[in-house]
Amino acid sequence: MPYQTLELESTGPIATLWMNRPTVHNAFDATLVAELAAACLGLDADPAIRVVILAGRGRSFSAGADLQWMQRAAARDTDANLAEARALARMLRSLAEMKKPTVARIQGAALGGGTGLAAACDIAVASADAVFATSEVRLGIIPATISPYVLRAIGARQALRYFQTGERIDAARAREIGLVHEVVAPEQLDAKVAEIAATLLLGGPQAQAAAKELIRAVDHQPVNDNLLEDTAHRIAHLRAAPEGREGVAAFLEKRLPAWAEKD
Repeated sequence: MPYQTLELESTGPIATLWMNRPTVHNAFDATLVAELAAACLGLDADPAIRVVILAGRGRSFSAGADLQWMQRAAARDTDANLAEARALARMLRSLAEMKKPTVARIQGAALGGGTGLAAACDIAVASADAVFATSEVRLGIIPATISPYVLRAIGARQALRYFQTGERIDAARAREIGLVHEVVAPEQLDAKVAEIAATLLLGGPQAQAAAKELIRAVDHQPVNDNLLEDTAHRIAHLRAAPEGREGVAAFLEKRLPAWAEKD
């Protein structure tokens, strides 16, 4: 489908979803929110796509919400504000709950909602010039819709500081607190993202989707009989499934599994 605020590039099984509002540092507006949600759902349903990379055109990944959009929203009633907040929350969830691996490619500003997008992706790779912030309190609001994903990344203790101070977080600090996985020189950003994407293609697609669901099911749960039974069922199901059988057979036969074979 044609997009107003996005560009979609596909290289074999790897899709790169570019936010394309560089003049406003890829800030959110209603159109970008709607298009990102639709694109995530579409890519997740496309059997030809194995890995999704989220990136931003221009100097910045995303500067968060478009302030003019926010100003217009503030002038509207509570119901209208609630509808837009729900749309943003659904978009972030559609990204975070994709069955396919997602990688954030981050340069420059990743502020507010941009930090949320980075945290909603499975893997985040940042240029050394990247800067993050949950700066909403400085506007008299809170990072509500992004909070589930940022908390998952950095934990409540760090969130207590950064959600209240709104201070800038450089790339090195972002890695230290768990917001990003890798920090590289700007000229190495694309190579590192490509390296990680290639590594992801070695994993079984169904297993990767199941691994993401496993984390959601197990995280912060007590280790009790119910959890043990749940995890036993998950591995037994996959081990007996065609993908699991192919993976074990390929390992024993010292060959690549079918999903990782090169054309």
